[in-house]
Amino acid sequence: MVLLSREAANLSFTYLFVQQIIYPIFTKLFSKNNRFYMEIEQFFSSGYQGSKSFKQLDVPTANATGFGSAADDYMERGIDLNEQLVKNKPATFFMRVQGNSMINACIHDGDIVIVDRSLKPQSGKIIIAVIDGELLIRRLEKIMNKIRLVPETPKLSSIEINEFTDFTIWGVVTYVIKNM
Repeated sequence: MVLLSREAANLSFTYLFVQQIIYPIFTKLFSKNNRFYMEIEQFFSSGYQGSKSFKQLDVPTANATGFGSAADDYMERGIDLNEQLVKNKPATFFMRVQGNSMINACIHDGDIVIVDRSLKPQSGKIIIAVIDGELLIRRLEKIMNKIRLVPETPKLSSIEINEFTDFTIWGVVTYVIKNM
């Protein structure tokens, strides 16, 4: 008969207690689909099991306690450009600019403008206008009862709108997306 030290006897008893009593109870209580069962199975299994049946769900998660990082208070979720740039989804459109009529307003050929049709056009705003069936991007200028469409380049002249002009304001430009 081999006599064990008190510590070795306690360890041996603890291992036998867990192996023969606790482990069978947990295996009966928890099905194989339960994550706790998989963790118990990994704890009591002996030897290397291989990695072919390994899944991402098999990675145990940490239940961290203690103080969090000071930076956690300032964490933000990712930036959603639709949330930032589009205020009214049904009335918002994206248009690609062709031409150099607005270069002094930093709107160049190939840029994308975000146009909101629900906004009220005001003097000084950049708008998309339809004149005789043609779309134009210009700055709206209302003085008294006169309307002018002003380009942001010295190469083009302003367009005076009178009662005989086929003219509608299609929408107001809210943002410009540039390609660098």
